[in-house]
Amino acid sequence: MRVFVAIEISSEKIIKSISKLQSEFKINAKPIEPNNLHFTLQFLGEISQETMEKVMKSLNSVKFSKFQINFKGVGVFPKLKFPRIIWIGTDEKSSILLGELSKKVENALTPIGFSVDKPFKPHITVFRIKNAVGDISEELDKFRSVEFGTQEITEFKLKQSILSSKGPVYSDLMEIKAVL
Repeated sequence: MRVFVAIEISSEKIIKSISKLQSEFKINAKPIEPNNLHFTLQFLGEISQETMEKVMKSLNSVKFSKFQINFKGVGVFPKLKFPRIIWIGTDEKSSILLGELSKKVENALTPIGFSVDKPFKPHITVFRIKNAVGDISEELDKFRSVEFGTQEITEFKLKQSILSSKGPVYSDLMEIKAVL
């Protein structure tokens, strides 16, 4: 099964702010469904049931305290002149806190054979771009410093992703709660 570790966006206020951005952003791209908005802490890919059990045991060892994150700004991957993904980021303090949690997940999963292929960059994908759209810097500039709200992070999840012609379908496999 195809799995990843993520923090879901659960704040209705933030989801509404993101939906507003998606409706106002003038681009030929597929918006991400509100129920699929998340931060990926680590993508694990295709794994067996046996490996899944090891992953669950390892993730259960991750201890963290709840924290607040502020959603702010819009950016693209990989390049402004050739965007494939449009994302929403966080302020600097939130990026540090998310990075610390991502590192705890990475440290728990490294001993069972998982590694990270690129540095963690906290972001929520809000559009996927299939066809070339050219330079979108003017459109992006309208939203670059928009603040989308704050959410308390009290858990992260191990999620399964099933790819379909209508986009990915996610389901929860496990939930890891913050220690109070």
